Amino acid sequence: MASVHVRKGDTVEVISGKDKGVRGEVRRVYPETGRVTVEGVAMVKRHTRAQGPNDPGGIVEREGTVDASTVMLVCPKCSEPTRVGHAVADGKKVRVCKKCGAQF
Repeated sequence: MASVHVRKGDTVEVISGKDKGVRGEVRRVYPETGRVTVEGVAMVKRHTRAQGPNDPGGIVEREGTVDASTVMLVCPKCSEPTRVGHAVADGKKVRVCKKCGAQF
Protein backbone atom coordinates (compact mmCIF):
# COMPACT_ATOMS: atom_id res chain seq x y z
CA MET A 1 0.00 0.00 0.00
CA ALA A 2 1.55 3.27 -1.11
CA SER A 3 -0.35 5.95 0.79
CA VAL A 4 -2.74 6.39 3.68
CA HIS A 5 -5.47 9.04 3.87
CA VAL A 6 -4.52 10.19 7.39
CA ARG A 7 -1.39 11.75 8.82
CA LYS A 8 0.26 11.84 12.21
CA GLY A 9 -1.55 14.33 14.45
CA ASP A 10 -4.93 14.08 12.68
CA THR A 11 -8.07 13.53 14.75
CA VAL A 12 -9.91 10.45 13.54
CA GLU A 13 -13.00 8.45 14.48
CA VAL A 14 -13.15 4.66 14.35
CA ILE A 15 -16.02 3.59 12.08
CA SER A 16 -15.94 -0.20 12.60
CA GLY A 17 -14.75 -2.82 15.03
CA LYS A 18 -14.82 -3.10 18.81
CA ASP A 19 -13.79 0.55 19.28
CA LYS A 20 -16.44 1.97 16.92
CA GLY A 21 -17.28 5.61 17.67
CA VAL A 22 -14.07 6.37 19.59
CA ARG A 23 -12.18 9.51 18.60
CA GLY A 24 -8.47 9.93 19.04
CA GLU A 25 -5.31 11.41 17.61
CA VAL A 26 -3.17 9.47 15.13
CA ARG A 27 0.11 8.65 16.89
CA ARG A 28 1.87 6.78 14.07
CA VAL A 29 1.20 5.80 10.45
CA TYR A 30 2.57 2.67 8.78
CA PRO A 31 2.08 3.28 5.02
CA GLU A 32 3.84 0.04 4.03
CA THR A 33 1.15 -2.05 5.78
CA GLY A 34 -1.77 0.42 5.64
CA ARG A 35 -2.18 0.55 9.43
CA VAL A 36 -2.30 3.37 11.97
CA THR A 37 -1.87 3.72 15.72
CA VAL A 38 -4.60 5.84 17.33
CA GLU A 39 -4.57 7.20 20.88
CA GLY A 40 -6.77 5.06 23.17
CA VAL A 41 -7.83 2.58 20.47
CA ALA A 42 -7.08 -1.17 20.18
CA MET A 43 -5.43 -1.41 23.59
CA VAL A 44 -3.24 -4.50 23.99
CA LYS A 45 -1.44 -5.92 27.02
CA ARG A 46 2.30 -6.32 26.70
CA HIS A 47 4.16 -8.52 29.18
CA THR A 48 7.55 -6.95 29.86
CA ARG A 49 10.59 -8.37 31.56
CA ALA A 50 12.38 -6.44 34.31
CA GLN A 51 15.32 -4.44 32.93
CA GLY A 52 16.92 -3.63 36.27
CA PRO A 53 16.09 -2.31 39.72
CA ASN A 54 14.63 0.93 38.35
CA ASP A 55 12.47 -0.76 35.73
CA PRO A 56 10.42 -3.62 37.16
CA GLY A 57 8.60 -5.91 34.79
CA GLY A 58 4.87 -6.31 34.57
CA ILE A 59 1.91 -6.01 32.27
CA VAL A 60 1.83 -2.76 30.31
CA GLU A 61 -1.20 -1.61 28.33
CA ARG A 62 -0.51 0.26 25.10
CA GLU A 63 -2.13 1.03 21.76
CA GLY A 64 -2.08 -1.54 19.00
CA THR A 65 -2.55 -0.80 15.31
CA VAL A 66 -5.80 -0.69 13.35
CA ASP A 67 -6.31 -0.80 9.61
CA ALA A 68 -6.41 2.66 8.05
CA SER A 69 -9.71 1.81 6.34
CA THR A 70 -11.45 1.56 9.73
CA VAL A 71 -10.78 5.20 10.66
CA MET A 72 -12.30 8.35 9.22
CA LEU A 73 -10.80 11.82 9.40
CA VAL A 74 -12.71 14.32 11.58
CA CYS A 75 -13.06 17.79 10.04
CA PRO A 76 -11.74 20.48 12.40
CA LYS A 77 -14.42 22.96 11.25
CA CYS A 78 -17.66 20.93 11.28
CA SER A 79 -16.41 18.30 13.79
CA GLU A 80 -17.90 15.47 11.69
CA PRO A 81 -16.20 12.34 10.34
CA THR A 82 -15.75 12.99 6.65
CA ARG A 83 -14.21 11.75 3.44
CA VAL A 84 -11.25 13.73 2.17
CA GLY A 85 -10.93 15.44 -1.19
CA HIS A 86 -7.93 17.24 -2.63
CA ALA A 87 -7.63 20.69 -4.16
CA VAL A 88 -4.84 23.08 -5.18
CA ALA A 89 -4.63 26.32 -3.18
CA ASP A 90 -1.76 28.79 -3.61
CA GLY A 91 0.17 26.25 -5.65
CA LYS A 92 -0.01 23.57 -2.94
CA LYS A 93 -2.13 20.45 -2.75
CA VAL A 94 -4.44 20.63 0.29
CA ARG A 95 -7.00 18.28 1.80
CA VAL A 96 -10.64 19.36 1.67
CA CYS A 97 -13.65 18.25 3.74
CA LYS A 98 -16.27 16.67 1.48
CA LYS A 99 -19.11 17.84 3.77
CA CYS A 100 -18.36 21.52 4.42
CA GLY A 101 -15.51 22.29 2.02
CA ALA A 102 -13.04 23.40 4.70
CA GLN A 103 -9.35 23.07 3.92
CA PHE A 104 -6.94 21.35 6.28
